[in-house]
Amino acid sequence: MHVPRLEQALAALLAGQRAAALGTLDAQAGTPFVSMVPFAVDAAGGCLVLHVSGLAAHTGNMAAQPAVSLLVTAPQEPGAPVHDLARVTLEGTAGTPEPGSDAWRSARAAYLARFPDVEPMTELPDFRFVTIALTGARQVAGFGAARSVSADELARVLARPAA
Repeated sequence: MHVPRLEQALAALLAGQRAAALGTLDAQAGTPFVSMVPFAVDAAGGCLVLHVSGLAAHTGNMAAQPAVSLLVTAPQEPGAPVHDLARVTLEGTAGTPEPGSDAWRSARAAYLARFPDVEPMTELPDFRFVTIALTGARQVAGFGAARSVSADELARVLARPAA
């Protein structure tokens, strides 16, 4: 099966990077709020997974307003132009799977496959898994290679096994 070059680049970016800038709306002020979050790809659930503390501002923001945006970028390389940096801005809806549910188990398995060292944190009562159902994206795969990405294409990318 032929996979287009930009779809391959998007899959590689999501598989290769482990942290994203998460944009939420401040629950009280309604102003934008950006934080850094580690993320995993849940191929079985077709979503991204975050593991967040109930004390974090972004957790309350997502509970009050589930529309979110995540920015994932390739690492900067010394001397390389930053305008050419591969990146994707993902749009989605945050949800919190019920502990013990199939969605929760799938999210936990995906997250621990990427971050096995945080397993003890998954037992803390203050922490929870948040799933991000992706609704669209804007991908920049380099200078002159920018495009919008549909929810259907994102679903194909997420369903692909990690390389």
